[in-house]
Amino acid sequence: MTALSPALRSEWVKIRSLRGTASALIAVFALTLVISVLVFATIGRSEADSPDYDPVFMAFYALNFAQVAAIYFGTAAFSSEYRNGALQVSLAAVPNRDRFYLAKMTSIGVPVLVVGLVTSFTAFLTSQAFMGEYAIGLGEPGALRACVGAGIYLALMALFAAGLTAVLRSGLIALSIIIPFMLVVSFVVGDLSAGIAEYLPDRAGQQVLRQHATGSLGPWGGLAVTAAWAAAAQLAGWWCVRRRDA
Repeated sequence: MTALSPALRSEWVKIRSLRGTASALIAVFALTLVISVLVFATIGRSEADSPDYDPVFMAFYALNFAQVAAIYFGTAAFSSEYRNGALQVSLAAVPNRDRFYLAKMTSIGVPVLVVGLVTSFTAFLTSQAFMGEYAIGLGEPGALRACVGAGIYLALMALFAAGLTAVLRSGLIALSIIIPFMLVVSFVVGDLSAGIAEYLPDRAGQQVLRQHATGSLGPWGGLAVTAAWAAAAQLAGWWCVRRRDA
């Protein structure tokens, strides 16, 4: 850990100094809060009358937008290494590529986890402030688990994106794959085959946000599937960073 500390400090300085990266981290919280207020102040109570209404899952509606910011943060934080020879400078400072990669991914995952947890609890409490008689508390079955799981889910999606960026050496290409996949492919596959769709990273991970899981995975099982996707991307990224020239 002592050997890793200087590399961690260096990576954290990089993240804070990159305007777009820091803004994406702020957007995770800001987008969620703003959208939660807008949605629950206008249609929150009317949605509660729907027969298939899930009060816990609905409380995290804005997370659909926050995850895009988290994914962008992951891609931007790592893709900065491929601009203007930055990776060569980073490896000159930290010649051990394993240590560099671990420090880089830790500096991506930990901030998103912290911001994600703050965001999820804030979003939940904010949304319920507008629900009147339909409001639920953290003692509602599944609510506390969803708040914690939401923060973990956001961190996993950021790490998944960062790992894919390390493989592709481009944040733009990574985003052009992940975002359409989540917004289009995931829904198309879901319509054609629910069995396959529940193992996709976004569909699986969001089971932890539901009061009652809709698939066979369960809340923590679904999050474990997302963690497996993130781990696979991380391992692939690590292999590429170790093997390729800077």
